[in-house]
Amino acid sequence: MGHKRFTTPRRASPTGRKLCRMPGKSTPEPVALASVARVLNEGRTTVVFHRTFASSRDHVWELITDPDLLRLWAPHTADRDLGSVGKVTFTMLGDVVDSPTAVPDIEVPGAVLIAIPYEQLEHSWAGDVLAWQLDDEEDGTGLTLRHTLSDAAMTSAVAAGWHLCLDVAGSALAGHPTAPVRGMEAMNHGWTDLNERYAIELGVEPTRLDLA
Repeated sequence: MGHKRFTTPRRASPTGRKLCRMPGKSTPEPVALASVARVLNEGRTTVVFHRTFASSRDHVWELITDPDLLRLWAPHTADRDLGSVGKVTFTMLGDVVDSPTAVPDIEVPGAVLIAIPYEQLEHSWAGDVLAWQLDDEEDGTGLTLRHTLSDAAMTSAVAAGWHLCLDVAGSALAGHPTAPVRGMEAMNHGWTDLNERYAIELGVEPTRLDLA
């Protein structure tokens, strides 16, 4: 399948860590929850997310595999393109702002388990497994993310985090990438509310983070 490389305008520098959100008002109106489900299989919890993007499969594929583009929206990047199977080192992106409480980048060993260009990507990190599926839809490309957790207590936190990250991914695909907000900064952009609401939606206790 031929494809044209996905390019975006100059992007702003990301800030913070782990959880991503487009900047906005500190007390935004409640947003609609994404299509999400919780699946239990052999004692493990999988959070299933679905989004539709008005973009081609090759553009969405590049966004989830290219290390430079991952920095636009995701809580992580990698030491190589994720489009082929094999070992990989992920970097969980740390706080950009220099402060006594800033969290540094953290390298995490992982592996790409499945890589079928423009269709399916599966990789692991720190005991979690993330499977990405791309499908043609009437309005563009459907992205289904199945994130299998090593710690079920993180279910609502992971759902809230991916909700916000995929919002930023949508802005990048639309051609006007907005700098993601990661880590504690996400608390100022709706993460706490989403964590509570996704807990209700998924039938779990809200994740309680140790902020000490």
